[in-house]
Amino acid sequence: MRLLGAVLAGGRSSRFGSDKARALMADGRSLLDHAVAALAPHVEAVAVCGRAVEGLLSLADRPAPDLGPLGGLAAALHHARERGFDAVLTTGCDMPVFPARLAAALIDNAPAVLQGQPLAGCWPVGFSDALDAHLAATEDRSIRAWVSRAGARTITLPDMVLPNINRPADLETLQRDRS
Repeated sequence: MRLLGAVLAGGRSSRFGSDKARALMADGRSLLDHAVAALAPHVEAVAVCGRAVEGLLSLADRPAPDLGPLGGLAAALHHARERGFDAVLTTGCDMPVFPARLAAALIDNAPAVLQGQPLAGCWPVGFSDALDAHLAATEDRSIRAWVSRAGARTITLPDMVLPNINRPADLETLQRDRS
């Protein structure tokens, strides 16, 4: 299966208070850099969705800017379909790890997301038109609404807790736990 990796990075970071994708970890690399590096071993190519990043494949939200994760996912699905990929493996820019076990559990011919962290998912490219229709039909841009409408499987990995950085305190806790 040919997989495109998509780091969904178009959110507003409202709970973080500044651009969390650019927030630096103790090693001097940004959360976005960590998310790209964590996803890369599981896919053929990685795109950053929702923002332009020099030196990386960057995809603008589709069909319009500022649609958050769904706009980035729509862009990734269309890009992947046009280039012969089978599916898009997704993560958020605030998720600096993506274990191989998670990738293996998500990758399938049907959409799937991780319970509690639906930005970690796998989406067959055949869902590109359905996502376009969803975005045109509703103002609900939440990933959870799309997961429900698409009938995505929810993967449960009870012994796996992935860091998800929403507030500066979350980043501080992650840094403390890693040291």
